[in-house]
Amino acid sequence: MISKGNQKLIDALRLRHDVDEGILLEAQNRLKESGENTPQQLARILTTEFNIPHDYIYGTLADLYAFRRVTIKQEEMDEKTIKQARDLLNEIPEELRNKLLYNKILPYQVLTHNREILQVLAADPTTKLVLEIPTRTRFKRYEIIYCPLNNINDLINHIAPRKNEFLELLEETNEMLDDESDDMSNLNEEELDATINKSRLVNLFEGALIEAVRKGVSDIHIIPSGKSSVDIYFREDGKLQLWHRQESTPPEALSAVVKDRSVNIDRFERDASQDGFAQRVIDQTIIRFRVSVMPIVSSEYERRFESIVIRVIDDRKVITDFRKLGLQEQAERELLKSINQSSGMVIITGPTGSGKSFTLVAALYHVIDPTKNILTCEEPVEYVIKGARQLKISQKMTFDMAIRGILRHDPDIVMVGEIRDKKTAEIGVKLANTGHLTFSTLHTNDAPSVLSRLFKMGIEPFLLAYSINIIIAQRLVRKVCPVCKQPLDKEKWIAALELGVSQDDLDAGLIYQANPKGCSKCNAGYKGRAAISEALYFYPEVREAIIRSGNEIDEGEVKRIAQSKGMLTIRQSGVEAMRQGITTLTEVAYATTEG
Repeated sequence: MISKGNQKLIDALRLRHDVDEGILLEAQNRLKESGENTPQQLARILTTEFNIPHDYIYGTLADLYAFRRVTIKQEEMDEKTIKQARDLLNEIPEELRNKLLYNKILPYQVLTHNREILQVLAADPTTKLVLEIPTRTRFKRYEIIYCPLNNINDLINHIAPRKNEFLELLEETNEMLDDESDDMSNLNEEELDATINKSRLVNLFEGALIEAVRKGVSDIHIIPSGKSSVDIYFREDGKLQLWHRQESTPPEALSAVVKDRSVNIDRFERDASQDGFAQRVIDQTIIRFRVSVMPIVSSEYERRFESIVIRVIDDRKVITDFRKLGLQEQAERELLKSINQSSGMVIITGPTGSGKSFTLVAALYHVIDPTKNILTCEEPVEYVIKGARQLKISQKMTFDMAIRGILRHDPDIVMVGEIRDKKTAEIGVKLANTGHLTFSTLHTNDAPSVLSRLFKMGIEPFLLAYSINIIIAQRLVRKVCPVCKQPLDKEKWIAALELGVSQDDLDAGLIYQANPKGCSKCNAGYKGRAAISEALYFYPEVREAIIRSGNEIDEGEVKRIAQSKGMLTIRQSGVEAMRQGITTLTEVAYATTEG
């Protein structure tokens, strides 16, 4: 039975017409599943699982609990107010201060009446985190004030911007790495040591790591751009963007700094590909970095240049609830049905960088249980999965050896990072057919083509038909900025209609495009990424079609059957995401156009 507090929140949202009735009913169902029955949990579900704007929900919640509201314009704050707010923050223990700011809670000012009262701005005024303030600071009385999310973000960035001490050192120092000679062909190790020992390059590298984590970057690219300059690119929302150009520096020097400050990489090896890793504590969180170094050719033929790519692995980004993946309703229901079975394969497919690992890990977290032995075999391991035993690949235990060893290690659930060849495929099928739930990935364009790929690897049709529960193919598209997005220009309507958008949607203004100028909240009109996908669930009719296959899997027939059961193709999923205002015509067309 729904609590009185939740009912009040639901009634208030209904009165304001902010949330669709169907979403409210589904949110109540998920509230029951969560085991919690509080307005705070309902608000969390509505914002994180149904993407309802934060301020619609928490503003309503603030009104219900009679919290005062405030919006503070940053440009109207004088220096005295800013200084007082900073001094106030400095009084709070660092650990608590960081925790408050991370959760969008800002101790703002002190009012003095008979006793001091600390005014605290919060994007979620019901948060219990403020209960730590009277126990860990001198302020025993406080008032919580609701502040809209964007406003409090602006205030925090203005009053307490996160410092990057390495970049600050880089700006403060006046030393330059002089390129004293036009001929760098005779660069020796002593000269290289002298160059890399200058703190400027160390600060640049360490500062780049911190900045990448804070910007939510997925990869850092370090590329020689000449005999005495290096470019550092960040991949943000799937696109590479120049972050910094380091002049008057031999590329070999920055490469040597990266190698010296990484593990398992030989600084003196410049003719072979190398893989290593690094680990740093950034903003009180352990962040891992996967480092790839490869020799490259350049016009400076006498030089030994290298390209470096650093993958940022931040466990805070891991989605542990597959409902947050943004799957369409039917696809989500079929995935849930598939992973709740005791055996069978769940395969996620798509090109490199399509978010397969995120989907796989989210699905795996749903079935993690202390009563089950869950083994994962990945090369390399990206995210630490709590509750699973993640096998360590090394020279003494290769990927193939680990896969074979899994069969003797009494597993209940297995995750194989990637089906690479016939051997991997056969073991996956064997596990699925002997009472084990098996998760894995593959690289194909769509879901039905997985069947052809496995068939060509040598897996018989009847084994495919009865070992697989579901295949999900996906792509990532950039999310259009909700603040500055614009209705689609009429000259682009024909292209939208050809893609599958309806005339009614265009007339209703449901289809948007990015603002190329962007705004303070986005990057050229986009912010973040979302998955679009197709889910091929193995209904009896699908299994029968696979069994009937002769020398070749009829992908077209399988696809027709799946669509008759309600499957959306990746493109149709993209069009649906456009209708919901999540992404744009440009993104969906690019992601779903096959070469």
